Amino acid sequence: MFENIRLSFQGIFGHKMRSFLTMLGIIIGIAAIIAIVSTIKGTNDQIKNNLVGAGDNLVDVKLSMGGYDITPYDGMNLDNIPVIDGNMLETMKDMKDVANVCIYHENEMYEGISYRDRSAEGLRIIGTDNSYLDINNYLITAGRKFVQDDFNKRRNVCIIDRNAADSLFEGEEPVNQTIEIKGIPFIVAGVIDKSDDFEPVINSPEEWYTYYGESNSGFIVIPETAWPELFSYDQPFQVIVKATSTETMSSAGKEVEEYLNSFITSSENQNDENQIKYKRENTLEKVKALQELSNTTSQQLIWIASISLIVGGIGVMNIMLVSVTERTREIGLKKALGARKRAILGQFLTEAAVLTSLGGILGVGAGIGLAYFISNVASVPVAISIPAIVVSVVFSMLIGIIFGLLPSVKASNLNPIDALRYE
Repeated sequence: MFENIRLSFQGIFGHKMRSFLTMLGIIIGIAAIIAIVSTIKGTNDQIKNNLVGAGDNLVDVKLSMGGYDITPYDGMNLDNIPVIDGNMLETMKDMKDVANVCIYHENEMYEGISYRDRSAEGLRIIGTDNSYLDINNYLITAGRKFVQDDFNKRRNVCIIDRNAADSLFEGEEPVNQTIEIKGIPFIVAGVIDKSDDFEPVINSPEEWYTYYGESNSGFIVIPETAWPELFSYDQPFQVIVKATSTETMSSAGKEVEEYLNSFITSSENQNDENQIKYKRENTLEKVKALQELSNTTSQQLIWIASISLIVGGIGVMNIMLVSVTERTREIGLKKALGARKRAILGQFLTEAAVLTSLGGILGVGAGIGLAYFISNVASVPVAISIPAIVVSVVFSMLIGIIFGLLPSVKASNLNPIDALRYE
């Protein structure tokens, strides 16, 4: 075997230009496949990171009707929606794939929020429990968090994010200042910002709106005990579930969704599209759908790129047939000296496999370089796939064996007398 490999390299380097041109089809095919797989893998990772975030593992379980999220409004019949109490909250926290749970109210106010003579529009008001900030990875940059007495004594305090602070205070120190929400005074206890450094990759105005457009107006967080003072109706809670990992987000959200829906009572058919029920945000399902679309495209491109591998294989077969013809007398001499068919067959198969394997290795290098070139030119993310590299090299070797089989059989079947007489 090692002698055959040595002879193979000797033959390849003895005809450098011919060997390179023979390998070119293999190199191009493997390079194209590596570049496609690396680009698609990078794109899939970006999709997942952008939609899921940097390890937050959060799933929103919201009220919905007919498959669409709804915001409860005054006069809406919500008598059949369960009131989430402490026992229900503890039950949800003890579920298998759940790390933590918080409850919250949310409303968007286009007016009615002011500080002195300044007002802000489009701020979100969030009424929640004491775990909301921690679950959402918010960091206090000024002031303090909520304390239990804020809830026990129903204090009118609030925590604002940086965007709301900029809108209302315009550079002034907001902590301990008093703002008015619907004419009711709230003392600013603290200012928050995201504690992680997750930044989605933005490639279009639509993506900017998806990740930033809805949050740039800012929000104000108040204790859920202060919520009824602003909104007179009994609004049911929404739920944020923190899963134990990114992979368990779907199962954690589904478990909480089914648990909450088990408390909903109605005389109407549960399958009625007008039935109000809790529905989890299917973030991972969106990720999988986008990745499946991306993978389908990549598979089509890989099949197209594989055509060049077939062309390369035909080139290997052609050059090996030429090699058999050129070395007919050598084959005849070896057979005359006692070489068996198996030895001749093994020598030429090894030469074909070495030729295509070398082309595969060069193709991998070219593919990695091509992937990074595409990334720099088109701003496309790249993630090099080690399994794809291994499979590509093994596949190129198999091409050598498959397309080198016919010339090798032809060489091993030569009659030694005719071979020695060949001119």
